[in-house]
Amino acid sequence: MIPRRRFLQAAAATTAAATFTAAPARAAIRENTQPEGTITDMGPASVASPLGNGEFVGGVLYAGSRGLSPNVVGAYDLAKDSVTAHFDIPTGVGIWAMCKVGTDVYVGTHARSDLYKIDTVANQVTKVAEYPDHYIWTMASSPDGKVYLGTSEPGRVWEYDPATGTSRDLGQPAPGEAYVRSIQADDTHVYAGIGANAHLIAIDRATGDKRELLPSAVADRDWVASLAMSDTHLAGGMNSLGELLVLEKAAPQNHKVVKATAAGEKYIVSVLIHDGYVYFAGRPSGTFYRYHLATEQLEVLGVPYFEAATHRLLAHEGRIYGIQDSAVFVYDPATGSLDYVNLVQRGFKSAPEEPMSVHSDGRRVYVGGKGGADVHDIATGKVTRLAISGEPKTLLTVGDTTYLGVYTQAALYAHRPGKAEAELIARTGNQQDRPRDLAYDNATGLIVMPTQPEPGHMNGALSLYSPGTGTFETYRPVVERQTVYSVATRRGVAYLGTLIQEGLGLPPVTTTARLAAFDLRTRKLLWQTEPIPGARQISSLSFGRTDMLYGMASTGEVFEFDLRSRKVTRTIKVGSKGGELFVTGRVAYCTDGAAIYKIDLVAFTAKPIVEGLAGQWFGGEPKLALDPSHRALYAVRARNLVRVAIAGR
Repeated sequence: MIPRRRFLQAAAATTAAATFTAAPARAAIRENTQPEGTITDMGPASVASPLGNGEFVGGVLYAGSRGLSPNVVGAYDLAKDSVTAHFDIPTGVGIWAMCKVGTDVYVGTHARSDLYKIDTVANQVTKVAEYPDHYIWTMASSPDGKVYLGTSEPGRVWEYDPATGTSRDLGQPAPGEAYVRSIQADDTHVYAGIGANAHLIAIDRATGDKRELLPSAVADRDWVASLAMSDTHLAGGMNSLGELLVLEKAAPQNHKVVKATAAGEKYIVSVLIHDGYVYFAGRPSGTFYRYHLATEQLEVLGVPYFEAATHRLLAHEGRIYGIQDSAVFVYDPATGSLDYVNLVQRGFKSAPEEPMSVHSDGRRVYVGGKGGADVHDIATGKVTRLAISGEPKTLLTVGDTTYLGVYTQAALYAHRPGKAEAELIARTGNQQDRPRDLAYDNATGLIVMPTQPEPGHMNGALSLYSPGTGTFETYRPVVERQTVYSVATRRGVAYLGTLIQEGLGLPPVTTTARLAAFDLRTRKLLWQTEPIPGARQISSLSFGRTDMLYGMASTGEVFEFDLRSRKVTRTIKVGSKGGELFVTGRVAYCTDGAAIYKIDLVAFTAKPIVEGLAGQWFGGEPKLALDPSHRALYAVRARNLVRVAIAGR
């Protein structure tokens, strides 16, 4: 096994080599040398090669990407130890689902949900079907060559028949549940793992009749999020207690719940039944396990890559292969060896991804994506990769340290310039997984991080970290039955903008986003109000020079809020939807992803200073970064990082 530090450094160097050194931006940084709105292109914002799934045909592993444009399936030939071909998948933002029928590989995309066939003999790609649901999460083929798909929003099962090219809607296995996250099929039944409230449903392929297999003892779990099958058994990973469910297909009452043993393990992300064992991978630890069906013994086989998610487990010629971001681990049961194969080093395509966050500390720009962040040196144009097992969703610099809020596990990391790795400070716990913002309060010395709960769970949280003392404390709920999405601090008070969505898959129980005040000393909620009728979220908050707080809502409206009277004093429709907002002097700048607007806070009028960005942000959540000099903004045009000159006044 490659040591973690050495692998992180190798992976970062490989990814950086796949990018280019952009033209230095230092000439553009000189104050007052460029008109407001002047754009300097800094090259691809974040270059990555994250994988989502894989499938073997003969001695070739076909691995599918996530977040590229277009996404690709790379053919890794084991005998040649290289990626020998790529197949473009032109639609969708990623590939989560793959299966095979004979020598054909089927690929399912998400956002939009299309089904492709790769003829591995003729080396041809054909789109064969499309579906109305948001995501294709999972696919499996039956012994007679049908393809079954599990989707979300709603959680539905589809059958595709390659012989006729037609699809059949098998309906929602658990009506009201949003996700079918795992699926398997045998001669007679389709088995669907459901979330956000766990179900395991057997669907009769002939009649469509449905039967619940989940034992009553685990009926209160969140998900059956991963699923594997043999002739006699089903095995599924249940969230969020790090449990593996093993049951007999013919007699589901004969079941066993196996608890993953790594400290803090919450998710069983992939499962494989092979040769009398159930192999499975956990997260956040990244631990690889196996459970012996006959003896009921659990073994820890190792940690191929600390904290990494394993998207698929496959058996090939006696070895077990685990698909992870940019790489594959290989376990040999005969020898117990565990090796790591970096597919980027073997020719897998790296390309600009949809970024998730952007932040400037004045000397460099961090762009968060899958598996870490690209760090752009402003003076030299050099780009390096900061590898993290997760997705940096929000960043903040305090002194000489940049803090990163990372999905999953709502983790807080710290990075100091020149260091090859970021340091894990804490995980939020409390059923949280998505950091939404970061702010620093000078009065208390606290870093404030709001988070969104895991799918299916209620109530977001607010975590407070003290760099001085090292304490990390979490408060949940803060705003009842909502997620805190944005935060700004002043004089020991955190002002919070909310999102009505709690955990994904859980229907909102409130209708309007709120603005709230939380006392960082007493740790009490002081007040809350609804500033914009019907707004789904308050996407950003920023202070003016006086006691005025400014915010941007999901409706595209910017509002001015008087903290003394606790009333909205003015509003203006600016963009098509909410994004980042920064106040500097008597003006503010904001974005909806398509344009950057300047707001005169005296006249309360707005005008675009940059248009045509068409920023391709992951999840459609537009971001913006303010340079500490207040003379530049950093944004994304398509998938390139751009510097935008501003007057700052």
